[in-house]
Amino acid sequence: MKVAVVGATGLVGTKMIQVLEERNFPVTELIPVASEKSVGKEISYKGKKYSVVGMQTAIDMKPAVALFSAGGSTSLEWAPKFAEAGITVIDNSSAWRMDATKKLVVPEINADSLTSSDRIIANPNCSTIQMVVALNPLHKKYKINRIVVSTYQSVTGTGVKAVDQMMNERKGVKGEMAYAYPIDLNVIPHIDVFTDNGYTKEEMKMVNETKKIMGDDSIRLTATTVRIPVMGGHSESVNVEFENEFDLDEVRNILSKEPGIILTDDVKNLKYPMPMDAHDRDEVFVGRLRRDETQGKTLNMWIVADNLRKGAATNAIQIAEYLLSKKLI
Repeated sequence: MKVAVVGATGLVGTKMIQVLEERNFPVTELIPVASEKSVGKEISYKGKKYSVVGMQTAIDMKPAVALFSAGGSTSLEWAPKFAEAGITVIDNSSAWRMDATKKLVVPEINADSLTSSDRIIANPNCSTIQMVVALNPLHKKYKINRIVVSTYQSVTGTGVKAVDQMMNERKGVKGEMAYAYPIDLNVIPHIDVFTDNGYTKEEMKMVNETKKIMGDDSIRLTATTVRIPVMGGHSESVNVEFENEFDLDEVRNILSKEPGIILTDDVKNLKYPMPMDAHDRDEVFVGRLRRDETQGKTLNMWIVADNLRKGAATNAIQIAEYLLSKKLI
């Protein structure tokens, strides 16, 4: 089982390698792949050193699966070439997510849609993944009509440059800026580029990807995505209106039994999810469950997850695990 990690030197690529090791994915040979300037660097995996190679070299080495996290333009250019060579690509960029011919997969929800002919599989946006993991079991029970979500997203979602910017600002050191404004002691209501309708691409990703993953175009969703100066993960305030009436205790019971979810909802003892709880964890944390008192059949909830793990690396590797379990790779 040769496994290529494309973008192996980046934040998500590094996390993918870590998660492969932690979950004991049956890697016989790791193929770390990066840009030409990184070729020849060494990556450690399970006590062995592997040299970073270029794209064509990786294809020629014929891995069974390639985990891509190298940006949309790289994925658009190279994922089809890997796929043509018979390699299954699981892509973490936005390049293929809304392509009607590609599956957009969160294993807890729709892995069973995958077949051996799916050579390019899209990994959803980090903020979408954690939200749909929490909402899907409730959608099955009560049917979602409308979602209003505001996100509070970690600087790690932007990459190393943003982490460096925040840490430099904390030390009072001038350095390269990942954002148009300071991020430490600040909140920036702007993730990705603005589109013609006044929303950012990140906000529209949440709208469009949620419908595709959950297989329901009738869900109405509006989003505001915000960057905040934290490291541990993304948080979301979600207001969800259902078609059918719900019982709060039943909602808690459903979420507490759902694989991949940790319910932390005990405000009397000040227990609620925070990014520091989710950091380096694979689960989605849910809490602050309460009725919206301004209208019926509407729930407020708070959702937190590590964006580099369940929001990216872990979700991709869980897809690979599913493919392997069904002998699809």
